[in-house]
Amino acid sequence: MATWIEQGDIVLFQGDSITDAGRIRENANDLGKGYALMAAAQFSAKYPEKGVTFFNRGISGNRVPDLQERWQQDCLDLKPKVVSIYIGINDTWRRFDRNDATSTEKFREGYRQLLDTTANTGAKLLLIEPFVLPVPEDRKLWREDLDPKITVVRELAREFGAKLLCLDGLFAQASTQADSAFWAPDGVHPSPAGHALIANAWLKVVGATD
Repeated sequence: MATWIEQGDIVLFQGDSITDAGRIRENANDLGKGYALMAAAQFSAKYPEKGVTFFNRGISGNRVPDLQERWQQDCLDLKPKVVSIYIGINDTWRRFDRNDATSTEKFREGYRQLLDTTANTGAKLLLIEPFVLPVPEDRKLWREDLDPKITVVRELAREFGAKLLCLDGLFAQASTQADSAFWAPDGVHPSPAGHALIANAWLKVVGATD
C-alpha cells in the first residue's frame, strides 16, 4: 500500500511540550510518551518493510523563535525527508501568563522562514495546527489570539503545498463525545486519549490508515 512516507525516509517530529511529551533528551532516539511515539509505533508495525526512522525533537515551552534558533541542529542536520511541525500554543499562552505576546505577523514571518529553509532541502512538510479547549474557562479568552495563528498555519500549508492536520476542529468535535477535560485536562496538553486522537489523525493524513 502506498503512503506519503517512502522507503527509508527519516521522519522528524518538531514542536513544543505536546510533541516533547516527556522524551529523554539524552537518548536521541527517544520519542517521548505522546502522539509522536504512538504514530511512529503504529506506522512501523504496519509498514516494517519500509525501514522508516523517526526522531522527536520537540521541546517543552518552545515558540516559533525557539525553533528558529535550533533549526539547524535539531532539523536540518538530521536530514529528514518528512518534517512534522506542531507549534503555536505557547506563542499565544505567553501573552496571558507572562504578558509576552507574539503578534500574528511575527508568528507568520518566523514560521514561513522555517518552512522556506526546510522546503529548500526537498523535505516534505506536515503542519499541525494548535488547538485550545475551554478548560479552565479562561481559555476562552485565548481564542482571539490563537484563532489568527491557526489561520496562519492553514495559509502557510497551502502556500508551501504541505499536508495539514486540523486539530482545532478535531478536538472540538471530540468534545461533543466526552468532556473537553477528558481530551486535554488543562485545555492544552492532551491526555493519553488526546494524544491517541492526534496520532490517529496524523496517520490518516500521511495515508497510513485503511
